[in-house]
Amino acid sequence: MPQIGSFTLLLALALAAYSFIAGALALYRKDDRLTETARRAGIACWAAVTVAAVALVMATFANDFSVAYIMHHSNRDLPVAYKFAALWSGQEGSLLLWAWLLSTYGLFMRLRYKVDPQLTAYASAIVAGVQVFFLLLVNFAAHPFGLVKGTIPADGNGLNPLLQYPEMVIHPPMLYLGYVGVTAPFAFALGALMMKYPGEKWIHITRRWTMVAWLFLTCGIFLGAHWAYEVLGWGGYWGWDPVENASLLPWLTMTAFLHSVMMQEKRGMMKMWNMWLIFITFLLAIFGTFLTRSGVVSSVHAFAQSGIGIWFVWFIAFCFATCVYVFVRNRETLRSEHRLDSLVSRESGFLFNNLVLLVSCFAVLWGTLFPVLSEWVTGSKVTVGPPFFNRVNVPIGLFLVFLTGVGPLLAWRQTSLDSLKRNFLVPTVLAVVAAIALIVGGMRPWQDSSYFYSLMAIALSLFVAGTVAGEFWRGGRVIARQQHVSVFKGMVQITRRNTRRYGGYLVHMGAVLVIIGFAGLPFNQDKEQELGFGDKMQISHYTLVCQSYTQDDKPNYESEWAVLDVYKGGKKIDTMYPERRFYKASEQTATIVANRSRLNEDLYLVYTGRNPDTGKPIIKAHVNPLVAWIWIGVHLVLIGTIIAMLPSTRPVKYAVSAKEREAAEAVKQGMVGVGGD
Repeated sequence: MPQIGSFTLLLALALAAYSFIAGALALYRKDDRLTETARRAGIACWAAVTVAAVALVMATFANDFSVAYIMHHSNRDLPVAYKFAALWSGQEGSLLLWAWLLSTYGLFMRLRYKVDPQLTAYASAIVAGVQVFFLLLVNFAAHPFGLVKGTIPADGNGLNPLLQYPEMVIHPPMLYLGYVGVTAPFAFALGALMMKYPGEKWIHITRRWTMVAWLFLTCGIFLGAHWAYEVLGWGGYWGWDPVENASLLPWLTMTAFLHSVMMQEKRGMMKMWNMWLIFITFLLAIFGTFLTRSGVVSSVHAFAQSGIGIWFVWFIAFCFATCVYVFVRNRETLRSEHRLDSLVSRESGFLFNNLVLLVSCFAVLWGTLFPVLSEWVTGSKVTVGPPFFNRVNVPIGLFLVFLTGVGPLLAWRQTSLDSLKRNFLVPTVLAVVAAIALIVGGMRPWQDSSYFYSLMAIALSLFVAGTVAGEFWRGGRVIARQQHVSVFKGMVQITRRNTRRYGGYLVHMGAVLVIIGFAGLPFNQDKEQELGFGDKMQISHYTLVCQSYTQDDKPNYESEWAVLDVYKGGKKIDTMYPERRFYKASEQTATIVANRSRLNEDLYLVYTGRNPDTGKPIIKAHVNPLVAWIWIGVHLVLIGTIIAMLPSTRPVKYAVSAKEREAAEAVKQGMVGVGGD
């Protein structure tokens, strides 16, 4: 298997290089036959990389510890699912996965070349160029089929215990699908600029590819957050870790692009802005990969420090220089066709949305790189932690929530006062009533800024929820009157008729639920205590009673856990089993959290170990309000994004009264979500 894998990786590099060189030469000569051979070489490259990836997986299942990568990241007793996940658990394997996913995106692009053969030819050559870089890495800088020097061990070192969790089987591939997927819209955008592509068709193609990458990256980010919550045992889900931040950066710029692209489609505005948003998104995706692999920053998510970082530095510099050169040569084709007519318009809403997202992106980037920059300038590393990121990004996030509710309901060009009253009166009243109710219920926002932000988050979220519900209600009611069906069926019908718009509504509603989940953070409680047989711990309105604690020995790991009965109001409501494992192959420990999750709060228990003096287990308990709404909201975001990508059905025409026509016109002023129109 190692020989097959090594050979096919070299073959893939040769095919990618041919696809890039022949593709570029064919575009220069306008040679269709050479273009076709370049396209077929790109398809063959996918087959070669696929064989290499399969070879590494098969060698892992065969326990071939003569391969250094398998020796370091697997062992004989590793469960089957985690043997498969070993493909992306280390640097060499994860780069092979990256190369395979990139070739897969290239495969779909080349198979769909008839959508626009000339633009696809440009994009295919650019993707091939990126493939060459990553295939150079896996062939010469991080070879996954390198052999062990000396005696071959009888067993491997095992997979990192933190990665032996079901979500880690799908989290990295989802994250990589988002990172790698950015290459496709980048290739189409750069290709369109090179060929001075007429019209806006390239925007429609690019938007769909961007939505796919955004969907996967969103899924990957929140799977990572849930993994951190369930595995790391610290009671949180986002710690502003440098690698977490690196995944957030391209997500922010992609979100900005998916909103501002509508201004280019509808009004021919922000063409330069959109082009650079795509360029920056791609560069940030590569930059995030550089952070993960270079050792420049310290992170629990990062790979070991290596010399591979310099490869990424040169690649980022080359890509940036190429973008600048092509832009300067062809910027005349990106002139806007219209100007901003009014600050109270949908255009201004999208513009403010973009500015705020980019300010947040810059703040996160600055805070992430500040330790590196401070060491370069002063010689000592100064680290900024969560307080800095929260202080900057929480107000920005609240303003974004406000824009989520306001911007899409504004009319194009200029919004009338009557339209403002019709769209925002009820949601505003709902938000104000909610804020008053929270204060009456005991929240004191003037005592602590975190309470103030929490109050604002809930109030603004209800404001946005009101605007979204209002749009669904108005649209559903019009359809219900036309077809004599229920309002709910009318909502379903109008969503099918305009999936892009109403899918966007669902994305915004999901974002609202996520924000509500974040709002519970200031009210978290935690407590740590030894618990022997019959001992009790009181936290919030819960009483924990230790019934027993025990140990077990399995082939892959040893474990010890506590059995804790949970009482509330004197009544037993659950039994929980926090656990701690010791993995034999790697000689490392990992925590298995016991989490009782409900809509109002999570009871989160961690077995931190035993007191060596008393032998009693030490339990750390957390009560985290509203966390479940984060995961519910993420599911709604993903559902809304999928709906927004589906084709709309053709509306059925009916004879309507003047009053119904007026109501339908009001619906057209409705809000737009990610990818809406």
